[in-house]
Amino acid sequence: MTMHTILGAGGAVSNQLAPVLISNNENVRLVSRKAKPVNGAAAFAADLTNKIQTAEAVKGSSVVYLLAGLQYDIRVWSEQWPKIMQHVVEACKQYNAKLVFFDNVYMYGRVDGTMTETTPFNPCSRKGEVRARIATFLLDEMKAGNIQATIARAADFYGPIGFATSVANLLVFQNMQKKKRAQWLMNAKVPHSFTYVPDAAKALYILAKDDHAFGQTWHLPTAPGPLTGEAFIAAAAEAMNASAKYTVISKWMMQLIGLFNRPLKESVEMLYQNEWPYIFDSAKFDNAYGFTPTPYKEGIKATAAWALQS
Repeated sequence: MTMHTILGAGGAVSNQLAPVLISNNENVRLVSRKAKPVNGAAAFAADLTNKIQTAEAVKGSSVVYLLAGLQYDIRVWSEQWPKIMQHVVEACKQYNAKLVFFDNVYMYGRVDGTMTETTPFNPCSRKGEVRARIATFLLDEMKAGNIQATIARAADFYGPIGFATSVANLLVFQNMQKKKRAQWLMNAKVPHSFTYVPDAAKALYILAKDDHAFGQTWHLPTAPGPLTGEAFIAAAAEAMNASAKYTVISKWMMQLIGLFNRPLKESVEMLYQNEWPYIFDSAKFDNAYGFTPTPYKEGIKATAAWALQS
């Protein structure tokens, strides 16, 4: 009997992945500190910073998805991410489980051009340095043949996934839902790729089921031709029957608000991603699996419909 275990249940991606696994009749285990069972999946409470608890959570698994999300605080990231990655890798090796690590693009730093799987690590933020460190650790284990693992990266999120875990959802869809003016970070005149999370969830399962996918890094399906912030807002406004007027949040505004809000203070170092073009390419995955990412117009309509009902 195979077991698909999600480490970091309850987050934006895991909440989309679990139904995909359940609908494909997989045995599913949801792991988090305060795990809650859902119809078709068992729950297992564990703290991934604890080596023994992590091993118990992984025991019996055939595939493990590392989808953990940590408090957006470099102090937490620096202390906990290396521990979590080491504990998960050791547990997967111990129980011969395959690992699918859901990653972001922080380790690339500011990229002049398009981000692909071969983009070198060149972090320009403290969080990027942490992500580069844990990704390199896993890549070294993969190259040494110590573990069957794959790294799956996504761009920034959007979709019917809640407001808190997506900047676009928070600044555009939630503001419009509240009849407020949309907001955008730094520069609304440059293109910015967004991964539609339901696509990412489907892709994670596709990778997990393909032995040939392991030992590689994959960019998860993301529509080509990213919109500028202005065009994204205009499409959302049309779908939500709202005003397309918007306000740009500058760096000094973020720094000022950050004096009273730790998560916003922590976001300031990442603003380079919004100041310049942020273009993410998933052609490798799309071509390998014949996958067509959800077009922005369609994804924005679906997210708007969800936001209007929330």
